[in-house]
Amino acid sequence: MERFREKVVWITGASSGIGEALAYAFSREGAHLVLSARRTERLEQVRANCTGPGKVLLLPFDITQTDCHSTMVAAVIEHFGQVDILVNNAGISQRSLAQETLLEVDRRLMEVNYFGVISLTKAVLPFMLQRGRGHLVVISSLLGKFGIPLRSAYCASKHALHGFFDALRAELHDQGIRVTLICPGWVRTEVSMHALRGDGSEHGIVDPSIAKGMDPNVCARRILNAIHKRKAEAYIAGPEKLGIYLKRLAPGLLHWIVRRLPIQ
Repeated sequence: MERFREKVVWITGASSGIGEALAYAFSREGAHLVLSARRTERLEQVRANCTGPGKVLLLPFDITQTDCHSTMVAAVIEHFGQVDILVNNAGISQRSLAQETLLEVDRRLMEVNYFGVISLTKAVLPFMLQRGRGHLVVISSLLGKFGIPLRSAYCASKHALHGFFDALRAELHDQGIRVTLICPGWVRTEVSMHALRGDGSEHGIVDPSIAKGMDPNVCARRILNAIHKRKAEAYIAGPEKLGIYLKRLAPGLLHWIVRRLPIQ
């Protein structure tokens, strides 16, 4: 099955985790890829492991360096001529109590998870509008729908994405541009290892929930299905997905459960 054959798919945060798994999934379906992240060496390894590595353009950069986004977009357009699907996957998490988190850490989370994402989206969007088609995909989180302890800044950044892209979806619907928000639950990635503590240092620990989480390759396949179906929002998760429905139907119960989650 090659649903994305010859499509140009740009994935940020492609050096590991969900982004890496998405690169392999899209490459197996015949897509042309643009892979971005900060770690050039890791991107080169990902490209080498892709099906048809000759169809992969590496474009390393830091998503928070928004001044370079227009230049990065121009490089992609020069190389491939278009962007069919932009997958905003770059992000960072948090492991700290709100009152113990420096404001600069809150700002860092917002710069990476929110401002970097909307900046790159705004840089790509004119080219999609010019063609009258395109697909914006945002890797959010279940925690973009409800909050849990030790993730205050992370939850805030993901909630912000939902507000922005829900509004953008409505604005673009009649112009041929689709918007899909993906909400993964626990996935076996390095996310907790690189999460920020309150002082800005790395957490450096694999959370038990992450260690027992979904295989990133399974997650990637489900994400491709959601993109192919042009879903507005998709929840890629195990039992933790129940939090979404409790938030809607029994918010008091959800708040009671969340208050009793272990603080560690």
